[in-house]
Amino acid sequence: MKLALIGASGFVGAAVLQEALNRGHQVTAIVRNPQKLPQHAALTAVAGDVYDAAALTRTLTDHDAVIHAFSPGLGQANIRELFIQGTRSIYTAVKQAGLKRLLVVGGAGSLYVAPNLQLLDTPGFPAAYKELAEGARQALNLVQDETTLDWSLISPPALLQPGERSGQFRLGGDQLLMNGEAPASISVADLAVAIIDELERPQHIRQRFTVGY
Repeated sequence: MKLALIGASGFVGAAVLQEALNRGHQVTAIVRNPQKLPQHAALTAVAGDVYDAAALTRTLTDHDAVIHAFSPGLGQANIRELFIQGTRSIYTAVKQAGLKRLLVVGGAGSLYVAPNLQLLDTPGFPAAYKELAEGARQALNLVQDETTLDWSLISPPALLQPGERSGQFRLGGDQLLMNGEAPASISVADLAVAIIDELERPQHIRQRFTVGY
């Protein structure tokens, strides 16, 4: 496939980029600083601003699918607003480019831990991640209202960490996956496997799903 990857130099995006290239896909990587990306024959690096929907539309044209792995980065005072603004711009650009297939990298905070209770709303949710998680929850709410896109949104488990690629994990839906009494985890490399798997063999069109060990 010809994939457009927004946020290819981030923690998740870099792993997705490597997985996609290893599987033989062509990737247009849209990042703020293209010089951060590796050299590869199947990789086209494009400097892009997710907040410029018109320019993003031109870049996305003629791709088979778009992966939204954009995040403003922790530490910004208005991170929630920046995440929502960027997400709205991405959704607009995908539609204006005439594309249908969109995979969004969401957050664990919107996964349910009990009926009508999302992880983000539990007392122990880390304050340092709350604003970003609020933005990711809004990204889910926004894409769930889409009626024209063939979207999927993947929420990582509570613990997303560096680690090796095993290709072995469980799939879930809207519930936080657990490993006994502890929250499930996954390596970022295996999260990337799940993302490319979903694009190659769709199982969650217009659905949110999660993964974990």
